[in-house]
Amino acid sequence: MALTGRFILLALAGIFPLILFPTGQTALWWCLFLAVVLAADLGLAGSPRKIGLERRIPSSVRLTEECTAELLLTNHGTRKLKALLRDGWQPSAGAINPIQRISIPAGERRLLAVRLRPERRGDLLAHHVAVRSLGPLGLAARQLSVQAPARLRVLPPFHAKRHLPSKLRKLRELDGKAAVQIRGAGTEFDSLRDYVRGDDVRSIDWRATARRQAVVVRTWRPERDRRVVIVLDTSRTAAARIDNEPRLDTGIEASLLLAALAERGGDRVDFLAFDRRARATVRSASKGNLLNQLVNAMATVEPELIEADWSQIPAQVHNISSHRSLVVLLASLDSGSAEESLLPMLAQLTAKHVVVVASVRDPLLDELRAERGTATDVFRAAAAERALLDRAAITQQIKQLGAEVVDADPHQLPPQLADTYIRLKAAGRL
Repeated sequence: MALTGRFILLALAGIFPLILFPTGQTALWWCLFLAVVLAADLGLAGSPRKIGLERRIPSSVRLTEECTAELLLTNHGTRKLKALLRDGWQPSAGAINPIQRISIPAGERRLLAVRLRPERRGDLLAHHVAVRSLGPLGLAARQLSVQAPARLRVLPPFHAKRHLPSKLRKLRELDGKAAVQIRGAGTEFDSLRDYVRGDDVRSIDWRATARRQAVVVRTWRPERDRRVVIVLDTSRTAAARIDNEPRLDTGIEASLLLAALAERGGDRVDFLAFDRRARATVRSASKGNLLNQLVNAMATVEPELIEADWSQIPAQVHNISSHRSLVVLLASLDSGSAEESLLPMLAQLTAKHVVVVASVRDPLLDELRAERGTATDVFRAAAAERALLDRAAITQQIKQLGAEVVDADPHQLPPQLADTYIRLKAAGRL
């Protein structure tokens, strides 16, 4: 039995007769009266065991967006149910109004709406609903936790989607509207047109020129149906927070933008989240909406506090695609982890594939490097300078191995990685 505020006040009122008449019958009768009132109020309270619960929640919601979780309550008892109800979502679900007052006559239903604003991605759970049934006087209550499990999947926010229209316009300029005129390893014949001043003479089709008795040039367009393999590092380095965002979440944003762009460009996209084993995979051969599959696969991926085993990546990529592909590695360029495992693996990977290494650059390093006010600032500036020099050295080694490097701030990494893809596609390197 849970005591309410009114019962506490009534109990305090009952202390005064005990003080005034410590041995008299007045105090005894007063206490007996209180006990009868409480028992009657408790007996007339509706039974929380006779309430039926039915949940209605959306299958998923994007992080930073708000959704509504509905509870359909049915009073199967014979008394009116006046109660306080608390929906037991975990704290990161961001329940705005989890505690609500309800009043349901016998045999009727009520719909309760709980607003949720999730604070992290992944699967958020609710295990039970606590119901506190109050008596008519509100002096006593019966409380019960009713099992009502629920699961809400919170998807990545995909803020980088705002860059997609501008990147698609650039991609369309390569495919149709302004076809490339120089043939490369990754281009295919598109059409013939009349020569205009400024065209490269190497694009002239002499046979067509002889037939038409006018100078004709060939145009080429980037090949379609290329393979793009995105590998997302989920090891301990992915847990570092850069600009108030985990490195892993920035990698997810960049992966989603690149995958959406490559799919619109006619290429096949495969995704792999990996540290020492595969944490999530999405294959291009699977049917359905690629972006929807990616956000669902990425939603539950979390950093693992272990070192990444990059030596397994060539075999993993070969299992996905045995043909020449664009392999994008979203990983850290920190001197320790990169030198020990990432660099030795790149030579094997670049021998067969076009490789791009994308990494998040901490803007705080540039800020610390510029501070010189105190002795502490000088030491911090020296440490930041050392970290940036190490990062530049690793970047240079990666480029010497034949791979491209995209090193940018969290907000700039997704669009710069997309620009690198467009540039490689325009150069016919895919």
